[in-house]
This record gives sequence, C-alpha cells and structure tokens, in this order.
Amino acid sequence: MERIYLKSELITSRRNPLVRRLRDMCKRSSSKGSPMLLLEGTHLLQEILKTDHKPAEIVATPDWIDSHRDIFQIIPEEVCIYTVTPSVLKASLTTSTPDGVASVFSVNALPKLVNEPTFTLALDRLQDPGNLGTLFRTALAADIEEVWLASGADPLGQKVLRASAGAILHLPYERLGPSEEEGLNALLIKLEEAAKNGQQVLATVVPGSKASESVTPYWEIDWMKPTVLVLGNEGAGLHPSLRSCCTHEIWLPHNEAVDSLNVASAAVPLLLERRRAKMTFDMHS
Repeated sequence: MERIYLKSELITSRRNPLVRRLRDMCKRSSSKGSPMLLLEGTHLLQEILKTDHKPAEIVATPDWIDSHRDIFQIIPEEVCIYTVTPSVLKASLTTSTPDGVASVFSVNALPKLVNEPTFTLALDRLQDPGNLGTLFRTALAADIEEVWLASGADPLGQKVLRASAGAILHLPYERLGPSEEEGLNALLIKLEEAAKNGQQVLATVVPGSKASESVTPYWEIDWMKPTVLVLGNEGAGLHPSLRSCCTHEIWLPHNEAVDSLNVASAAVPLLLERRRAKMTFDMHS
C-alpha cells in the first residue's frame, strides 16, 4: 500500500517559506537553544529511525522516495513529509550536493545524560568541527557512555553532525560554557568530582611535554576501572588547571619526527583500549 503524504504538494519554488525555515534552522546552534535540529542526508535519517524517537518532518525529492522505498515505508505515518524539487532542496541545505532528503529532529529527543557513567570522554575546548564529529563517532564505537565538552565547537553544527555520522543521536553529551572560561571552570569541577568519587581521570600528554615523572604508557592503565579520559585542545593542548586535577598522566608514543598527533587520530587507540581490555578480561574469566 502506498504511503499517504501529509504534505503532498510538490514544492517547486525556492521562495517557499519552507526553504527559509530550513535555512534558518541550519544557522541556529545548540548554544542559542534551537528546539529543532536539521539533519541532512539519508544516513542521518536512517540513524534517527534506529532511535526510540521519530523525525518531526522529512523533506525529500520524488526521486529519493522512488529509490528508497524500504526507508520510506518504515517512516511513521504521523511524520509530516514535504516533497520538493532538487533545486528547492539544495537551496534549503548547507550540503553542496544533497542526496535527496533531509529530516527535522527535536533536540529534546537527543539521548539523556547517564547517572554515574563509568566511561566518560572529556574534551577541552575542541575547535575543529571535523575533529569533534570524528571523536563522537569513535567514542560511540568505544562504548563511551557520556561526553563532556568544555565550550568549543557546537556539537549540533552541520559539520559536526556530518562528521559524527549520526553518533550524536545515540551518545549523551553535556556542553559546558558558553564561554571558554565558564566551560573550563565547569569541566574542572566535574573532573574533581569524578576523582573524589574514585574514578581515574586520565590526562593525555604529548611525549616530551613537561610531563611528570609518573607519566604512564596508555596500555599500562587499568581500563576496567571507572574512567574519565581527558583530551586537550588542538593547538594549546590540555589546559594546566584541568591537567592538575587529573589522577594519572598517560601518553601515546610516536616517532619524534612528528611533534604531535591530530587529537581525533590520537584518541582512537586510547578509546578502544578499554574495549580491548574488556574483551581480554572476558576471554580469560
């Protein structure tokens, strides 16, 4: 049976109010409290449909609907669907070559913070949206339960959403700030509280960077313990005030020809080490 559109008229004019509404949604940030989130592309729609929530609206071209009947048929009937021409869709989005669909999702439907998480990723003022999105994706793969952000890039910005490949729809986060100073102070309090509650708080340091004598290779840490992994800013590294309240300093050895690794690249072995340790423990228990 064909699905019945709730908004069946094909929108052909780029002057349609829908275009402006979607463009405005693209420009808004989570820091401004926008209640709705625009997700561009098929993959992000598929990620929404994996959650316990439904999209509020979908905007699609007729060609996309014809070629994605499997997705189209599982969209809940109450979801409002607008059909538009490719030129209207392109005018509405930030993507230079839209794949034919976009969806609107309520910010209130994003995952809620976890009570007493045992594996947390804390990020100190990360500025690059690509890095932040990649870190969310890696964190989800590594079973991170919650992400703390000290200011930095907007996690709901379009570049972050695309780089995360939808991970932000599944992983709770808390953005602290909005200013850098406020973000740093709030993260400092959270790290101190975590350490006080017996969690190990791991500061990642660059080899040769004024590390204390107790700096430890990351594979010698007991990753089975409740852990907060703290990663520093792309340019300045971890802020001294945050570093001073961490319980351990760890490092990722690499060739000295490279001063430092990209934060998103360096995070991969660190984040996945806990999963490796858990798999090893399960195999021998």
